[in-house]
Amino acid sequence: MLSSPVIFHIDVNSAFLSWKAVYQKREQGSMVDLREIPSAIGGDEESRHGIILAKSIPAKHYGVRTGESIAQARRKCPCLVVVPPDFSLYVRCSAAFLDILKEYAPKVEPFSIDEAFCDMTGTELLYGDLVVFAHKLKNEIHERLGFTVNIGVSTNKLLAKMASDFEKPDRVHTLFPEEIPEKMWPLPVDELLFVGISAREKLRHLGIRTIGDLAASDRRLIASHLKKHGELIWDYANGIDDRPVVPEPSEPKYIGNSVTLSHDVTDEDEIRQTLLSLTETVAARLRADKRKASCITVQLTDHNFMNSSHQDTLPAPSNSTTELYALVLRLFHEFWTGTPIRLLGVAASRLAENAPIQSSLFDRGRSEKLSKLDAAVDQIREKFGEDAVKRACFLDSEREHMTGGLNRAKRRASHSDSMPDAYRQES
Repeated sequence: MLSSPVIFHIDVNSAFLSWKAVYQKREQGSMVDLREIPSAIGGDEESRHGIILAKSIPAKHYGVRTGESIAQARRKCPCLVVVPPDFSLYVRCSAAFLDILKEYAPKVEPFSIDEAFCDMTGTELLYGDLVVFAHKLKNEIHERLGFTVNIGVSTNKLLAKMASDFEKPDRVHTLFPEEIPEKMWPLPVDELLFVGISAREKLRHLGIRTIGDLAASDRRLIASHLKKHGELIWDYANGIDDRPVVPEPSEPKYIGNSVTLSHDVTDEDEIRQTLLSLTETVAARLRADKRKASCITVQLTDHNFMNSSHQDTLPAPSNSTTELYALVLRLFHEFWTGTPIRLLGVAASRLAENAPIQSSLFDRGRSEKLSKLDAAVDQIREKFGEDAVKRACFLDSEREHMTGGLNRAKRRASHSDSMPDAYRQES
């Protein structure tokens, strides 16, 4: 007899903020838990993208919203502690989170850096009642990694995802087909997966305000207004979703990083620093994944929003910051025409697992020395944070050494006087 499908959707609560809070407490000995004070992860306040990426529950109580500008958030919450994003930390935490899921689930599909689907079908013989097991899994993640998750349990991905979005944090919710009328249909229609602002407004013009309204409507009518997308969300409103849980590919296709600059840039020194910063991040992620790249791409968007790029292969696969940066600079100078630059990006592709270093006749051990240097830097940064080691050219620079964005020192100085002592962050 075939088992009924059972799908989990696991969502890390306020992932970026939680991961930073756990890192500060466990690795840096911080006595302040970001999750317990009005705090947020935010982009550079002096750039064009100084927005709230994640917020604590105390910050939420002040009305702080994800996606709004930091300036808006501070008007609501003057004591708000804003911490810059740390992507390399997020990658490590996400990997640890997925590793636990893979210990128990036959199939795990990452949905984003902080969410995943698990196909638990047929595992009742191993774990017993799977709703009860979901509580055990939630608690184990908290005990081992220090952060909380929500788990939604249902028969398909859509319903599991909807369930995990119910009351937060640290909860397990079910949304089985028989529970749809009570738990899902009364919700506003824009809480349905893939119903954005545009779709919501079109549905409102049709008199559809709840998910139940959409479920009870004529599918052909919805399709006439929203085409294929209308058919999809009508199916979702009725709990219909036949997408399987598909495990992630064994190998990523590329690793990249880009930054939108705070102003249109033509100064070559500033461009070099930005490219070095981006390369450092890409190389560090390659090393963390134990991979090397054979191909490097440099991308730019100019002040007229015209995109251009250039790529080339390395003499041998590498994850050395120095070797990648040398190629990045050469590529950039080969295609930049001097136009003011709005965005810069660096990407590494044709990835392969770490291989023995192939020294050339004239290498004289240089590659091995660079590899050992990078490894030492990575170890220090992992233990003490990204800012523990930085290249000399970034010491007095306006550029962050691992993101390419503007340096946050000036921002910290401007806000430290108004911040309670207990809330002040170390650099």
